[in-house]
Amino acid sequence: CNISRRATPLILSSEHIQDILDFWFVEAGQTKWFKQSDGFDADIRHRFEQVSISLAAQSEVIPTSVDMGLAVLLCLDQFPRNMYRGTPAAFAWDDKALSCSEHMVEKGWDLKLAQDKRAFVYMPYMHAEDLAMQVKCVDLVDRRLDDENTLFHARAHLKMIEQFGRFPHRNEILGREMTPDEQAYLVLGGYTP
Repeated sequence: CNISRRATPLILSSEHIQDILDFWFVEAGQTKWFKQSDGFDADIRHRFEQVSISLAAQSEVIPTSVDMGLAVLLCLDQFPRNMYRGTPAAFAWDDKALSCSEHMVEKGWDLKLAQDKRAFVYMPYMHAEDLAMQVKCVDLVDRRLDDENTLFHARAHLKMIEQFGRFPHRNEILGREMTPDEQAYLVLGGYTP
C-alpha cells in the first residue's frame, strides 16, 4: 500500500476481503502461520497470488476500512513469505506493506482489531530493515498488544538490526555478501525468524 493523500481508494471486493481473512484466521490459524509447509505455501499461491500481485501493482493505494487494510497487509506481507519462500520475491512488497501498516496505525485502525489480528498490523514494522521502524515496532507491540511472544520476537528483530543494520538470514536469498560477524552469528545459532 503506497499510501498517499491523493491516491485513489483501492477497489477490493468484500468477497475478496472476507475470503482472505477467513482463510488466514479461520482455515489456517496459528498452527500454520509460522511453520514451513510446501502444501500451505502452494495453497496460498493458488488462492491468493493473483489478488496479491494486483495489489502490489497499484502505485498508490488507500484501504477504506479496517478489514480491507488487514486483508491488504496479509496479501503484501504474509502471503509473499509463503508464496515465494526462499526467493527475493518474498520481501519485494515489504515497503508497500509497511506504508499500509503506518496508515492503519495513524488512523487508529489497529486498535479496532482483536489482539490476534492486531499483531499482523505490526509485522511489516518487524520485517523492515530499518532501525526507526524496528524501534516503533517494539513500542507498538509493547503498548498496544498483550502478547509476550510477539514482544519477544519484536525485540529480537530490533536487536539484530541494531547489531547488523539488516537481517543476516536474508543475505544469501538477496545475493548480499555476508560479513564475518554475520556469518559467525548464523553459525553460532543466532536468532533467525
